[in-house]
Amino acid sequence: MNKRLVVLIDILVIMLMLPMTVLAVDLQQQITPEDKAKFDEILSPVMKIYNLVKYSVTAIAAIFLLLAGITYMSSGSDILKREKAKNMAAYVVIGLAIIWATPHLVNFFVA
Repeated sequence: MNKRLVVLIDILVIMLMLPMTVLAVDLQQQITPEDKAKFDEILSPVMKIYNLVKYSVTAIAAIFLLLAGITYMSSGSDILKREKAKNMAAYVVIGLAIIWATPHLVNFFVA
């Protein structure tokens, strides 16, 4: 069987099963303190890993932002090099915004 057909069938099956799963959950149910404590216990190591990744990526992004600035300053009259530096800086800033805003977005949609 063709791999693309298998992937398409898998996607269709998932799309058909997803609404049933969502409908099976009662969204009006209140969270008990025991459930919240258990969730916080599970979430604690996840947040530690997230913070490690966030700060590591921020340090790497600072290096790339520095490289983009150096590339921009040394581009002279080379327009392609200047555009490459601008794009690099823009991608770094967008990536940092996504990484740092993710917990706030999750809290916004969950709460």
